[in-house]
Amino acid sequence: MRHERQVLICPDCQLTQDWKADLDRCGRCRSTFLLSRLGEIECHSCGHVRSHTSPEPSQPVQQRDAALTNEVEQALSRVLGGLARTPTPRAR
Repeated sequence: MRHERQVLICPDCQLTQDWKADLDRCGRCRSTFLLSRLGEIECHSCGHVRSHTSPEPSQPVQQRDAALTNEVEQALSRVLGGLARTPTPRAR
């Protein structure tokens, strides 16, 4: 989780960046193995549960949603780009 929102980190970023440095941590055990559900955040390492306390977002929701949509589209294109292409029929 990052800023109390669940995030997915692409495999390339996991190899090239210190991606764990930006993740939220459990207030009790400092683990990054957190799960968000129904207004609560639970630590899978120690079981500590707390409610969301997210501050107001710095960007308007529409801008954040558009940026996230663009980022997801790019990631899917990279990952599934080769699968989306239909093979061309071979001439006999």
